[in-house]
Amino acid sequence: MILNALNDYYHRLRSEGLAAVASRGFQMQAIPFVIVVSRDGNFVALWDTRSGEGKGKTARAFTVPKAVKKTSGIAANLLWDVPGYVLARPKPDPKKDPAKLAARAIEQHHCFISTIRERFGPEPADEGVAAVLRYLEGSCYDSLYEHPAWPEIEASGANLSFQLEGESCLVCERPAVVTALQKLSHGGAKDVQTCLVSGLVDEPARLHTAIKGVYGAQTSGANIVSFNLPAFKSYGKDQGFNAPVGKRAEFAYTTALNHLLRKGSSQRLQVGDASTVFWAEKRHEFEDVFTSLFGEPPKGEPEQDYKQLVATFRAPEIGAPPQLDPATRFFVLGLAPNAARIAVRFWYAGNVGDLAGKLEQHFDDIAMIHSPKQPSYLSLFRLLVATAAQGKAENIPPNLAGEFMKAILTGAPYPQALLGAAIRRCRAEREVIYPRASLIKAILARAARYYQKIEKEVDVSLDTSNSNVGYRLGRLFAALEKIQEEANPGINATIRDRFYGSASATPVAAFPHLMKLKNHHLSKLENRGRAVNLEKLIGEIMDNLDEFPPHMGLADQGRFAVGYYHQRQAFFTGSKKDQ
Repeated sequence: MILNALNDYYHRLRSEGLAAVASRGFQMQAIPFVIVVSRDGNFVALWDTRSGEGKGKTARAFTVPKAVKKTSGIAANLLWDVPGYVLARPKPDPKKDPAKLAARAIEQHHCFISTIRERFGPEPADEGVAAVLRYLEGSCYDSLYEHPAWPEIEASGANLSFQLEGESCLVCERPAVVTALQKLSHGGAKDVQTCLVSGLVDEPARLHTAIKGVYGAQTSGANIVSFNLPAFKSYGKDQGFNAPVGKRAEFAYTTALNHLLRKGSSQRLQVGDASTVFWAEKRHEFEDVFTSLFGEPPKGEPEQDYKQLVATFRAPEIGAPPQLDPATRFFVLGLAPNAARIAVRFWYAGNVGDLAGKLEQHFDDIAMIHSPKQPSYLSLFRLLVATAAQGKAENIPPNLAGEFMKAILTGAPYPQALLGAAIRRCRAEREVIYPRASLIKAILARAARYYQKIEKEVDVSLDTSNSNVGYRLGRLFAALEKIQEEANPGINATIRDRFYGSASATPVAAFPHLMKLKNHHLSKLENRGRAVNLEKLIGEIMDNLDEFPPHMGLADQGRFAVGYYHQRQAFFTGSKKDQ
């Protein structure tokens, strides 16, 4: 289903003509430097296609012949490649013998020239290809080596290609060259089978094009479909013949996926270790806003009501344009690195209306009272990083982000591991911050609803009618801390710093002592009316709470955290009103 949806997306892009997507036999490739040659094969100039400043420079992408599958052997791309192939000048590597590198580069260079001759003959009819061969076989590259940009090219091993003097396109983009290559790529197939993706009869692809752009994967690319060990073979079939995907479908799905994963793509986002891409079966405005629903809002811009936004896509007004059709199919794919392969972290296939409803529910679940300075809707990153040690993204457990995203997309319960991670951070840092409280509340509320538990769902703000022991003890702990703070203005460390862990996990070990401390702190309050009110609040919270439990499970520890956070926010709101 994944490959089929990507195959359809490729054909959608080609039919719309709005995106730079290559036709069969070609690919879009960043070429930082282009060698400009005259018709008689002399060096004219070196074109630096990059734009931007410093490390942010971005090379222009061109339509070039599809890259060959490179392993340990020597195989040259047609009319474009790295300096080792194009000019017999390898990228320096201090770990390797320079003599061996130079010898291999000479072999690569011969392969590069031979590849051009095999495709276009010893005397090419196209003047652009003929000029390139004259330049390469002349072996006079001194003018290029003297160019100021050459040291950077050699050190980086940047891709090179060719342009004929006076033209705007590359030699490999010249109409005559493109036509000749298309005829070759559509030649007669030797062995045909029914394609598993399209259902059409086609020659199976033995090796699939590498997928690039997955965060953490090999820079040379990795594969979703591959059979590279004997154990993966079936009935003696080799490589891709074990699961025959036609060459046309193979090209379409890999081109579409590489297009989605390209640098600067507006249809990708990072969810933990999962590079996530999304698309619709036809043009839809949901593609334009999907990233913003999970990412950080741009600095300086007013906050958007994301819940209202997704509600618009779930049920658009009558007579809305096709770009708002809720029945439009929508796809979300999460990919993570796994050695030389790519693992599918999650996959969603549904329609816009259904997905918008799931996202609306997610925003309802994570809704939590907060400071006016905080955003109303927390991004996926802020929620996840709140569960990570030291608040660092690299400490987010790899599978956790994917499972969280999958739950959001499908409406399933959030992973319990996420609850455990959030509670561990609360105990380790002895602090219940807004993102953690929001996350814990969401996990508990969704679990109660999904499993139809009798426990009352945790609310957005303080709920004095919630009789859950964990929630009430969290409120009690916040009230005891408040009494201590008012009795000792400017205190550096409160009971939270010493007792949060034991109070939330083993209440009987902490609260009896804390209740004695409370009496001492109340006696120090000069405002006796305030002391009476706080004592009354303690009594209300402890009403019908006969004893402190010896221990609390994970869910009740979560309710403790939310109860504590709610009560603290209520104190803050009350003090604001008093002011």
